[in-house]
Amino acid sequence: MLLRTKPVLCNYYVTYRCNAKCSFCDIWEKPSPYITLQDVKQNLQDLKRLGVQVIDFTGGEPLLHRQIDEMLALAHNMGFITTLTTNAMLYPKLAERLKGKVDMLHFSLDSAHKEKHDAGRGVACYDFVMESVKVAKALGERPDILFTVFKHNLHELEEVYQQLILPKKLILILNPAFEYNTVDTGERLTEEELDYLTQFGKRKGVYLNDGFIQLRKDGGNHVGNPVCKAATTTIVISPENELVLPCYHLGTKSYPINGNLQQLYYSPEVEKLKKLEGRLPACEGCTINCYMQPSFAVNLNKYFWKALPSTLKYNYHKGTWKRLLA
Repeated sequence: MLLRTKPVLCNYYVTYRCNAKCSFCDIWEKPSPYITLQDVKQNLQDLKRLGVQVIDFTGGEPLLHRQIDEMLALAHNMGFITTLTTNAMLYPKLAERLKGKVDMLHFSLDSAHKEKHDAGRGVACYDFVMESVKVAKALGERPDILFTVFKHNLHELEEVYQQLILPKKLILILNPAFEYNTVDTGERLTEEELDYLTQFGKRKGVYLNDGFIQLRKDGGNHVGNPVCKAATTTIVISPENELVLPCYHLGTKSYPINGNLQQLYYSPEVEKLKKLEGRLPACEGCTINCYMQPSFAVNLNKYFWKALPSTLKYNYHKGTWKRLLA
């Protein structure tokens, strides 16, 4: 049973460019422009009319955009919940400009050890993460650590938790790695390892969407009975100012927005493609977290109930539930 038919989230790609070369991501390989502030202003107005509540300014590396603070301010002042995930290389320089504009600020960290983290990211950024935590805390911000979990770094969770999360009073977000296209994320986690993640997610200061775990145990999305509601819960906007459907990672079509996102979103051609969400051949077995999370939130099924406790826990801690009810 669907609890909501309006989109919840906008994944707004400010650029595909990145100053890192992560081994588990192919976005940085794409040539890309930067979104314009004028397009953002227009699209935010339409996103508000469409019922979107959360704007995730993403990339690439979103802090490469010189006007990212202005875009965050626009969205935040319009009542959207804003999120931003960064490799932290540029955060110390931009921290003052970003202060108070990001509701959910995530610093990516995938290892307790500098050499391993930097190797996976293809650039020396571990020290920037540590510095960014210090800078953000000094400014009164409440950053989170986003830890992408693979088989090869699962054993490092304890060390990160004990040496960084608890002493700094941060939240550790567990992000199980997902496969898409030809990106190599290594061997999949076993059921025993998934159970370990579930137990780890129950700790104080740790957030894990248990729906992600259940979906992996179930073999991912199945086209015959799709869990995914990517196209109806999430609006994806590209740096070229195009609407991408049914999702970024498996997107098959892009439509120029041309200052009229609301009308485009409900156009017959887009409506037809939205109905294929979770049903395309590439959707079989999909576990892409950024689309499954909003999908779980709108459909009253077992994934909804699995995801609910951790979602309530995180939003309560961040205080964002107040803005959702406003």
